[in-house]
Amino acid sequence: MTNKALFDAKKIIAQIVTDVVNLEDINFTVPEVQTLLDGITVGGHKLQDELIALNQIKAWKFLFSSLEQNSFAVTEDFLLQLHDLVANQEALAWGKFRTGQVTISGTDYLPPKANELVQLWQQLENETKQSLRRLLDKPIHEKVMQIYRIAISLFAQMARTQFFFDGNKRTARMMMSGLLLMYGLPMINVSAKKHLEFNQTMIAYYDNAELQPVIDFMLSCIPEYVKEEYSLRF
Repeated sequence: MTNKALFDAKKIIAQIVTDVVNLEDINFTVPEVQTLLDGITVGGHKLQDELIALNQIKAWKFLFSSLEQNSFAVTEDFLLQLHDLVANQEALAWGKFRTGQVTISGTDYLPPKANELVQLWQQLENETKQSLRRLLDKPIHEKVMQIYRIAISLFAQMARTQFFFDGNKRTARMMMSGLLLMYGLPMINVSAKKHLEFNQTMIAYYDNAELQPVIDFMLSCIPEYVKEEYSLRF
């Protein structure tokens, strides 16, 4: 089942990258991203926008390769490797936790201080692993919803903590999807069509830290045909 979910994800990498960059207000199309995947540059875009798209391609390929090699892990080392690809030459620093304060546009919520980040990640990593261990003895059909909840919680807490100067939601979504694919479950791709709803959901979460609306939104991003194919019932 893991191979099937990963195979399906790899087939739509151009769509995934297109949606990700569109959510960043970068207007690449699927054919343009496919051209980049083929190693050919695309005209008519800012160099910075093309850099972000190319970084996404490299990061998703790294994630898929890590899953194939069973080296994906919810660890600080893997997270920093992933962010090094996601935000390379784009953020103030990449492949390391931020060293200064950041703010989030649209909310008065202030993320934790930089000197708290190592401990906060360790807590989140331990919490995620402990939650997964509690599911070990349960049949897959009983733990599917819990795995999705754990993966989405990982994404949400990473986004709210803002471990990096930039690329937080992009990196967090990849960690969420990597965790799901590791268990043979279809990943969650946020369509560019849900841009406004995604932003509204996240701003509300930053303000009130209520996880359930984020879970509901993320599960709504899984197409019905995928739910049917994988017998997902939420």
